[in-house]
Amino acid sequence: MLIGLMGAMPEEIEKIINSIQDKKETQNGNRVYHTGKLFGHNIVAVFSRWGKVAAATTATDLIVNFKVDKIIFTGVAGAISDDLNIGDVVIAERLFQHDMDARPLMKQFEIPLMNTTFFEIKKQENLKILNAANNFIANNSDFKNKLSKSNINMPKVVVGDVASGDVFVADIAIKQNIQKKLPSVLCVEMEGAAVAQVCNDFETPLNIVRVISDTATEKASSHAMDFLNKYASDYSLGIIKEYIQSL
Repeated sequence: MLIGLMGAMPEEIEKIINSIQDKKETQNGNRVYHTGKLFGHNIVAVFSRWGKVAAATTATDLIVNFKVDKIIFTGVAGAISDDLNIGDVVIAERLFQHDMDARPLMKQFEIPLMNTTFFEIKKQENLKILNAANNFIANNSDFKNKLSKSNINMPKVVVGDVASGDVFVADIAIKQNIQKKLPSVLCVEMEGAAVAQVCNDFETPLNIVRVISDTATEKASSHAMDFLNKYASDYSLGIIKEYIQSL
């Protein structure tokens, strides 16, 4: 099985790329794809760039040109649920586009011509990545000690709904609007639902792992960048390592 690994920002995926053995680089569509072995498994890793279109382009390339059998997207997200804290991990189950609105032609959030408002990753498909995330959190005391220096204590792993849009949410009013209209959503980001739509079209298995970097309010940009620089790549590499070693 060839796994495609995606991250929207270099900081989210750099340690994965740096850990690849027998690495070969291929440039296509203004992306650099890194193929090789990660913990003994064949992978292709790529920095997709921000936003739904960039992510969809990259996911399509992985499926059509690199022939990946599965995609895993790792990265950060802003908390929409008040039950989430910085450092918590969300495994995406249903993915919505919170900025999709073709009213009055169809209801808000409905994907045109798809007759759905979300794309779903089945529980069975999420089982191994969920176990990997839990094992990473449980078995890495040194990393937890590192997190504690930023007052991140006892991070948890949850499975639930994620909303994507071409908006960096750093406004309490926008956050509250998402909470009101999509009350099941746990966190918000800028790529996942687009990748889910591509994988649905091509019938390609998908996992999306999001680590909470901020609370999607006015201080989101500074909190997100601080978390991104300190911890994001450690989460990505650690969870992917646990996942691959479980195969």
